[in-house]
Amino acid sequence: MDDNRRNLDGYFYLAGFGACIPAANWLIQNVGTVCVPDGPCLIPVAPGIMAPSGVLMIGLALVLRDLVQRRLGVKWAVAAIVVGATLSAALAPPALVVASAVAFLLSELADLAVYTPLQKRRLVLAVFLSGVVGSFVDSIIFLQIAFGSLDFLAGQVLGKIWVTALAVPVIWRIRRLEDTSAARA
Repeated sequence: MDDNRRNLDGYFYLAGFGACIPAANWLIQNVGTVCVPDGPCLIPVAPGIMAPSGVLMIGLALVLRDLVQRRLGVKWAVAAIVVGATLSAALAPPALVVASAVAFLLSELADLAVYTPLQKRRLVLAVFLSGVVGSFVDSIIFLQIAFGSLDFLAGQVLGKIWVTALAVPVIWRIRRLEDTSAARA
């Protein structure tokens, strides 16, 4: 794969990553099968398990951050995390500013720490494991700071892991395309 194509893909992933943040903040306030007064809007993520609807976008952000790093490098990924945390603080509802920014920053850094050493040899495993770790870190920190409770922990983690699992075939395909391009070069 040539450098221009890699960079173009990387910028596409970067834009998607940035879009996840306002989308998550909007979803949590506006979309759900149930909206708790002075709380989040909830969606079902498994039978009998509910989660704040923003989990869908945060799960996607974890995957896209990995792809930004894959295409543009660690410096771009770290810059995206810092900008993302700033965006998260700026766009979150006032009651959720600190929870949103801190959870985003720490979960993305945890994702980066797991993804980086694994991604060259085991891309699919790296994306999945970093997504799982990022999901737990984000969920625990966000719920504890925002609501002082881990009541939605199972739903938060499960919702993010669903998104990560759905991305695995796409990541596998990306890796196969890279291998094919490298073999032709």
